[in-house]
Amino acid sequence: MFPLDIFIPYTLACLLLVISPGPDNLLAIARGLSQGKLAAWVSGCSSGSGILLHVFAATFGLTLLIQTSEIAFYIVKLVGAAYLIWLGVKVLRSKSLFSLEQAEPQSLKTIFTTGFLSAALNPKPGLFVLAFIPQFVNPQLGSVTVQMVVYGVWFALLTAVGFSLMGVFSSQLAHWFKQKPRVVSALNIGGGLTFIGSGLAVALMRQE
Repeated sequence: MFPLDIFIPYTLACLLLVISPGPDNLLAIARGLSQGKLAAWVSGCSSGSGILLHVFAATFGLTLLIQTSEIAFYIVKLVGAAYLIWLGVKVLRSKSLFSLEQAEPQSLKTIFTTGFLSAALNPKPGLFVLAFIPQFVNPQLGSVTVQMVVYGVWFALLTAVGFSLMGVFSSQLAHWFKQKPRVVSALNIGGGLTFIGSGLAVALMRQE
């Protein structure tokens, strides 16, 4: 049902998407810098969980509803855009997304919730999953639903592991960043602008 000549190119395509800069892997990197490896893993896994939600939504038709219903599309789009912009404004005001100072760490529950909502409330991954995964599904190889779920879960797993490793690797650079306060400040500004830019991009999305 999952021939290697299809599964390998699919995996490579997923990995390219995982390493592409975006608000979710930025969160994992920030957690790794500020709170260490465990926080990075939690943040990465939360993003993977958000992708997983989109996978099941796409598989069982909810994303199709968003794609075909103008009202549903705009509701989800505006909620997701507002959340990303809110995160960006919060980062710009507090400048604490990338923080190397000794401060009270956020709970793992808060880290997970933030990462999950960042991925789950963004409609772009859902529409992407709906358009991307079916290209690798072959009805002649078995159940379309099973193939969609397996390919989707694999994508979510690669996302979780990839983002987590980015965060873990960044935690190794914490000592270097402590000697570069201007770089940390620039990262906070860039992080805030990335969230706001992503939110505006979502807000300007058009229904296909």
